[in-house]
Amino acid sequence: MKKIGFLSFGHWSPSPHSGTRSAGDALLQSIDLAAAAEELGADGAYFRVHHFARQLASPFPLLAAVGARTSRIEIGTAVIDMRYENPLYMAEDAGAADLIAGGRLQLGLSRGSPEQVIDGWRYFGYAPGDGESDADLGRRHAEAFLQALKGVGFAQPNPRPMFPNPPGLLRLEPHSPGLRERIWWGSGSNATAIWAAKLGVNLQSSTLKDDETGEPFHVQQAKQIRAYREAWKEAGHAREPRVSVSRSIFALVNDQDRAYFGNGKDADSIGYIDDNTRAIFGRSYAAEPERLIEELRKDEAIAEADTLLLTVPNQLGVAYNAHVIEAILKHVAPGLGWR
Repeated sequence: MKKIGFLSFGHWSPSPHSGTRSAGDALLQSIDLAAAAEELGADGAYFRVHHFARQLASPFPLLAAVGARTSRIEIGTAVIDMRYENPLYMAEDAGAADLIAGGRLQLGLSRGSPEQVIDGWRYFGYAPGDGESDADLGRRHAEAFLQALKGVGFAQPNPRPMFPNPPGLLRLEPHSPGLRERIWWGSGSNATAIWAAKLGVNLQSSTLKDDETGEPFHVQQAKQIRAYREAWKEAGHAREPRVSVSRSIFALVNDQDRAYFGNGKDADSIGYIDDNTRAIFGRSYAAEPERLIEELRKDEAIAEADTLLLTVPNQLGVAYNAHVIEAILKHVAPGLGWR
């Protein structure tokens, strides 16, 4: 069995060709798609966070709304850029959203990706310390957030408070027990995957990573996952970790599918991020279900992961994206033993 969810970037555009023309459309359609995915039997609704862009940004109002609208599906991010976050305020938001959802949050964090603006986190009031990089800043914020999620008191109480305090140092409220074990790290390299394992968080691996060996993307990603699992084992954590990978996968079952994706990219590509980091971008999959099953069976990284996130073209509308998810669940997943 493999958990299957969707991942939406929440793009919106005022173009007449877009089915998502405003920020309000993106948010409300995200809630509707999560509800539709739950009805179809999908396991997760995940959302990407980008700042200064016509995409989903502040995640917690959306996560709370999805949590209130649904009852079973996992609700997550992939990923929140921790360079922009106040770890303590985020812990309060995350605790509240998780309680509303009944303990279904699966929060993916990361250092973030190339941005729309230069050093955008500086506009949010954050900057690396002496000798730190922006990646160090993101990891420092992540570690502070994880510490806050433990629910351990750390703040000295006022001797004359407005309301009575429990004994001892005070923790942040609301606290959601178990959320600490449902945090993921979005890793673009083998080294950060190993760091995440030592920290005791789950692993999210996306559709791109540093090109570290020159091998096909899925082979490099599978090796990253194995390195993560080995580091987790060496760290001696008590529980088993979870690992997700993201893919663009489209089962061509009707003429509309073929018109949209019948001539899609079917090979990895190479590019550069942050000007000097060579990255490999994984291929998309688009084919008739029988052929798709054969192609996906060869993807080593999908085989290594327990969770698959399907990236969806959200501007094509809720109904079409529900169809994309249903086609994978109905026509592809059983043939691969995922259902």
